Amino acid sequence: MAAQLIDGKKVAADIRAKLKSEIDELKSKGISPGLAVVLVGENPASKKYVSSKEKTCDEIGIKSFSHKLPESITQKELIDLIDDLNNDENVHGILVQLPLPKYLNEKEIMNRIAPEKDVDGFGPDALGKLVLDEPGFVACTPHGAIKMLDAYNIDPKGKHAVVVGRSVIVGKPLALLLLRKHATVTIAHSRTPDLKETCLGADILCVAVGKAKMITGDMVKEGAAVIDIGINVTPEGKIVGDVDFEPAKERAGYITPVPGGAGPMTIAMLMYNTVLAAKMAAGMKVEV
Repeated sequence: MAAQLIDGKKVAADIRAKLKSEIDELKSKGISPGLAVVLVGENPASKKYVSSKEKTCDEIGIKSFSHKLPESITQKELIDLIDDLNNDENVHGILVQLPLPKYLNEKEIMNRIAPEKDVDGFGPDALGKLVLDEPGFVACTPHGAIKMLDAYNIDPKGKHAVVVGRSVIVGKPLALLLLRKHATVTIAHSRTPDLKETCLGADILCVAVGKAKMITGDMVKEGAAVIDIGINVTPEGKIVGDVDFEPAKERAGYITPVPGGAGPMTIAMLMYNTVLAAKMAAGMKVEV
């Protein structure tokens, strides 16, 4: 029996609708959430992502401050811009679209974003709070993965979750979020000795490595929930995930499609964090 599809588009739409209502209420109190988006250069994928984020801002009522900069910008000029945005009361969240050109010091730039405006959740303050189980911004893609599990009543408590991938922006924070949900968590990566055996032990299998169809159908446990966070473009121009979808869906209990799974959730959770930042800036009590 084929797996039930986890519809990231629908879950994201539900989150956006709820946020729109919250934003309307905030505006009635004189609070207008604002998101600054910084794009350096002409990377086509980055331009597409930024356009989607700006469109979503417009749809739900978040004011978008767009800064599209030439690839010739210096480190100091970019740092100065972030400092200005940090001090702008109309800007509640700052997003610097990655990757940056190689000549720029990405770590220095990302760390320059004020912790109260780090709506991407990539900075040391946000990651530290996640480790310490303190309230704070959670990186958007892993937070979106958890929201999809919640939407389909897939409770990680007492289950074995395997996260394939150990990046700071997806793998590590997702493992910590699953721990918060009382799962037993294994992080697998390129040096895991027997990746197939590890994956077959997963009740919840989350994959974020950026390698097309790396996880084959015979690596998925019968009935497992599979969250595919990979987005890859084949030589034929087709978008596929890190999981070989067709054979995997015949074994899994639940599975996210690519596209239409994790992607829409990432943008929805960015909007969620921006609204959260606006509430915190206004001194409102929030639940994270």
